[in-house]
Amino acid sequence: MLNLGQLVSTVQKNCHISDARHAGDFTMCIFLLKMREFFRWENDIPFTRNLPKEEVGAWLQEREGLWSGLESDAFESLSLEGRQLDPFDADNINRELIPQGYVYSGGYGRFSKPHFFLGSLLKKEKRAGYTIYISSCEYARDLEAPPAMLQGKTIYIRQESVRRFLWEKIEEWRWSRKNRAMERALDCYSFDLDVNSALERMTDNETEAMILHELGEGLAGEKLGGDWHKMITAFSRSKVEIMIRAVRDILADCLSTLPALLAANNTASLNFYFANFSGMRKHLYPEATAAYQRWVAENDIDVLRQLVNEGQRRWLDTARALLAIYKDKGKDACTAIENLLEPETKATVCSPSKTASAP
Repeated sequence: MLNLGQLVSTVQKNCHISDARHAGDFTMCIFLLKMREFFRWENDIPFTRNLPKEEVGAWLQEREGLWSGLESDAFESLSLEGRQLDPFDADNINRELIPQGYVYSGGYGRFSKPHFFLGSLLKKEKRAGYTIYISSCEYARDLEAPPAMLQGKTIYIRQESVRRFLWEKIEEWRWSRKNRAMERALDCYSFDLDVNSALERMTDNETEAMILHELGEGLAGEKLGGDWHKMITAFSRSKVEIMIRAVRDILADCLSTLPALLAANNTASLNFYFANFSGMRKHLYPEATAAYQRWVAENDIDVLRQLVNEGQRRWLDTARALLAIYKDKGKDACTAIENLLEPETKATVCSPSKTASAP
């Protein structure tokens, strides 16, 4: 029989080890926001309830002490059916867990940070040759909880993390109320009438949008081949990594997310998509923001359809050009990659990405 308590303890320890090694990847502001929400998750505090400041402060100190003793530890194997399985061997681990109603993931995210989670299995489905696991309650997770991840031919959607991600975006908008696209998205759910039911409807809708994005990631990977991941690894923890990840994100959305949302006339998700079209993606593709603004002003959905059609060709060509540069120059490709994406900028971007160290 599955010893769930032992399994949760092992997975959570691996999460703590990962956090201990990578907490400094965040700016101080982002770090503190993520820690607050991590405290909320650990203590099962409802979104609508304020966090106890003194308890959060004491917990932060305790967590820093825990991390300081774990940073140099190796990740522990998972004990299942008398076997010791590598924590990154998600396929074999899930062969044991899925029939028992649980799902596990162990993989790498931005800046090569390991991510682990263990949750209850809500749904399993197949689409376009990919297996999709949708989880509900999470028993173990790390500080940064990606709501969706693609690993090989498997897509993991963590609905509890989807819900938390959405709530953070809602809270962020409430502080400033400057993001009109976010306001339009929230208006589609009537948050002013019933927050909880509105959040559930939004979670269901954005779960589908995240599946579409991960399917787009898979399609992009099929078109670009295995050298793309080698390129990501070569420029890990640099601005170039952020740039080339943004290129693939845009390509994935032009191939899958946006065409499907447009076909379904999913106005709520389209508004939410552009409400969060920011950072490097917005920097590299300002035409997308301009097209969205035209759609809103003119109520002409064909503007977005044209953007997607042109974007598919443009960003596939761009991604292939990046690969060609990398294959030619290897780790010395930084300047050439930057000049392709930002020809007006001459600064070197291969040095580690600058973030303020977290305590």
